[in-house]
Amino acid sequence: MLNNTIYKQSYTYMGKKELSEAEIVGCISELWQPLNEEQRNLLSKQFTIQHYKKNEMIYFEGETPSHLMALLSGKVKIFRDGVGGRSQIIRVLKPVEYFAYRAYFGGGNFVTAAAAFEPSTICTIPMDTITQLVNENNELAMFFIKQLSKDLGIADERTVNLTQKHIRGRLAESLIFLKDSYGLEEDEATLSIYLSREDLANLSNMTTSNAIRTLSNFASEKLISIDGRKIKILDEERLKKISKIG
Repeated sequence: MLNNTIYKQSYTYMGKKELSEAEIVGCISELWQPLNEEQRNLLSKQFTIQHYKKNEMIYFEGETPSHLMALLSGKVKIFRDGVGGRSQIIRVLKPVEYFAYRAYFGGGNFVTAAAAFEPSTICTIPMDTITQLVNENNELAMFFIKQLSKDLGIADERTVNLTQKHIRGRLAESLIFLKDSYGLEEDEATLSIYLSREDLANLSNMTTSNAIRTLSNFASEKLISIDGRKIKILDEERLKKISKIG
């Protein structure tokens, strides 16, 4: 384990050697650090590593939650099916972010679904173990309160953005949101995530055809350049202005 004892146990998936316990602990250090030695021993026995292929479902809307999930590598979308079969992407996740636990704490089933944007590795921990640790450790309980509060704040802000802004403002906001969430590639301009036009539309609360048309307009205005699914931001300040004025 980290800090005191380093366990040499490694975790396997479908016969392949996986992350060592020390590596997992290094990823989830925010969750690990508040625990005492006994609590760390308990938690270390509960790690499970899952791998997901690109576009593979992680959980479905209506399922009963049972595990906390920590995204160790890859990218994940949290979404919900809406009217007419259209999906709305609620959140996008990057390493290391925690998810799939709110519904358990709320005493209900999942009201969203989750899928991998790209090949992803996730550490899962039973929620009954998490609940036991939260009951024993006030600092860990405060960690989850902060996580939930931050997620609620993001959700509130995006609700206003996606319902009150016009199409151009929504798409500009989504491009800035993706840049802030996933960063840029080495050229310091290309978004470090390659979304389909449908996913970008679902993130921006618009139809795919509107997303395609607005992207083309942004490209014509030299705000961005497009190469397949790659989007390069050419004028971030103008995008921010469009996002702000809606």
